[in-house]
Amino acid sequence: MADIIQLCKNIIVTDEFHMLAKLILISILSGIIGFERESYSKPAGFRTHVLVGISAVLVMVCGMEISQMYGTNDPTRIPAQLLSGIGFIGAGTILSNGFKVKGLTTASGLLAVTCIGLAVGAGLYIYSVIATVIVYIVLRYSHILNPKVEHITSMKFKITVNSPKEALSYINDIIVKYEMDVKKVKVVENEDEDSNVGYIIYDCKVNREVNKNQFITEIVKLERVKQINEI
Repeated sequence: MADIIQLCKNIIVTDEFHMLAKLILISILSGIIGFERESYSKPAGFRTHVLVGISAVLVMVCGMEISQMYGTNDPTRIPAQLLSGIGFIGAGTILSNGFKVKGLTTASGLLAVTCIGLAVGAGLYIYSVIATVIVYIVLRYSHILNPKVEHITSMKFKITVNSPKEALSYINDIIVKYEMDVKKVKVVENEDEDSNVGYIIYDCKVNREVNKNQFITEIVKLERVKQINEI
């Protein structure tokens, strides 16, 4: 028994164990934020956040190791480049539609996960956990803490169907189920002269808590629906 305890102590003090602990911790912390983003069907979800967090830990650890190996006094030189590079990923989550810009919050979340990863890589575990809790609360509950924060978004989609007017009631039932506020509906019948295929365009106000993927899945399962595209 004493030998097993001593073996465990020897393993715990190894660099490999510390590295494994850092990777597990950042996977948990970044995964929490990623799950929150994915629950709102955002472009960057669980996998993206975890991968960014792990990358940040590796970059920070590499910077520290290289600094020790070559005797340089600035272990932050390599991690500093990561903060510049993360802008490319963040830009990929930002969509511009006229005067409306979407995805800034998710891009900011990726930046926060990067910084949390750097903190984990530097061994600042308590700070990392505290930062994760704060980021999660801000993302998840900011509209409750501050009623002025917008928690309603717009969703415009085109549904291609057989006999649009007949399918309209079934589609409306699902829209009511998800408590969407329909601003405008456009019904076009006989898009193809040789068939009764047409389409319906909806412009709705949607609560950010609505799972868009689940909503789209329910629409697609309707018998008359051929496809649905968000526009």
